[in-house]
Amino acid sequence: QVPLKPGRSLMDWIQLTKSGKDLTGLKGRLIEVTEDELAKHNKKEDCWICIRGFVYNVTPYMEYHPGGEDELMKAAGKDGTDLFDQVHRWVNYESMLKECLVGRMTVKPVVAPKEISSALSEEKKQLNGMLPEKKALGASAKDLTPSYDWFQTDGLITIVIYTKKKDVNAESVVVDCQDKRLRGEIIMGDHSYLIEVGLTHAVQEDMTVNIAEKVGKVEIVLKKKDNIHWRILGHPLESHNTFIKCTDRGLFYRKCKLVSKTEVTHDTKLLCLMLPKGTHLQVPTGQHIYLKQIIAGTEVVKPYTPVLPSLPLDFKEPSPHDGACIYLMIKIYPSGLFTQALDHLQIGDYIPVSNPEGNFKKSKVQTSEDLFLLAAGTGFTPMVKLLNYTLTEVSCLRKVKLIFFNKTEDDILWRNQLEQLALKDERFEVQFILSQPKKDWVGKQGKISSSLLSEFVQRSRKDSKVLICICGPTPFTEQGVQ
Repeated sequence: QVPLKPGRSLMDWIQLTKSGKDLTGLKGRLIEVTEDELAKHNKKEDCWICIRGFVYNVTPYMEYHPGGEDELMKAAGKDGTDLFDQVHRWVNYESMLKECLVGRMTVKPVVAPKEISSALSEEKKQLNGMLPEKKALGASAKDLTPSYDWFQTDGLITIVIYTKKKDVNAESVVVDCQDKRLRGEIIMGDHSYLIEVGLTHAVQEDMTVNIAEKVGKVEIVLKKKDNIHWRILGHPLESHNTFIKCTDRGLFYRKCKLVSKTEVTHDTKLLCLMLPKGTHLQVPTGQHIYLKQIIAGTEVVKPYTPVLPSLPLDFKEPSPHDGACIYLMIKIYPSGLFTQALDHLQIGDYIPVSNPEGNFKKSKVQTSEDLFLLAAGTGFTPMVKLLNYTLTEVSCLRKVKLIFFNKTEDDILWRNQLEQLALKDERFEVQFILSQPKKDWVGKQGKISSSLLSEFVQRSRKDSKVLICICGPTPFTEQGVQ
């Protein structure tokens, strides 16, 4: 992120889009845009960008873009979909840029393969057990594509998904069942398999998910509301029975209830959000979720990393019902549009929460002997689950060191808990570094620098396997990485 000029905040942008000003330069007309026409608009003072087939005039947005003008210019006069997906596919650009819409790209004629349409018409016939094999797939691809079946007893409906992969666990399965709509997504590496069905009959709120990790089988067990025989499971929804790249799938949200709000420091709160009864979702270590709020009529989305309710000093396995809540440690900024709105939520209010995302893999940590965690401010949040995971599960671990940068002593999150953990577990060490300490501070002070790091980041033995994780504001992270 770059510092924006005064008067260029998100709220200022929202107000400008509602002012009635012509932001496209086309006086409200929508046009069809050719590739040649798009390419002409490639300068800061005249910049068009295409995202998913729609063209936007982002010239007026230049000074409001949190990532800076240079980032936007990378896609000037071009299709910026891939670049956008890499950096922030979670941003609701349709809502943010609706007043900048120039029109659609002209579509090149494409010959549709016959197999696809015939496979789709078969798909529509009935969701009655195994689905027709896709004729368009070669034999080897078909063998690896997940499939599903379903059966029933007097009181239960059981949907069985055969992933044909071995390492499926509770964290890779997300199931939502609300209002006769069943959505089950299974993440397998960088692909995801989805079943999405409008159920024939009503089911009860609670459901069970069973996972046989060794054979890669997932069972979703629903309880019938009425003791009747189902003729079919239901009707397929748009993305049903698809196996595609995770990045090609839209984010799915469910409404979670705010059940508690606790002060952590003078400006940071711990929110506890309860998942709906018909949801199975566990956020993997090192991954984040998105919260969505409508602010002044515009949909705004922000990512947050879930934490644990506290730092467990005994490191016992979490109990199964812990998955029913998501805990978020959120710093409330005085001028922060989103965090102010979050802070005004009352206990019992609902907020949409997305599926987990992120590319951190536990395998990165499993062979580490020395783990160094560099955190600044709320960059501490991803370290919480990582600490718990490594101190509980990683057998070759010799040392975990958290180097925690803050402005003042009052800003240190969970200081007491961290100090207790260091006393309890000899593998763990914490070092607090302040940039604006009071006179009586006897600890280290300064900002992240090579001299500070060389003092604290040292191997436990000459050739130990080291992993360094860093999180904080962008300048902190960039400097740390350098």
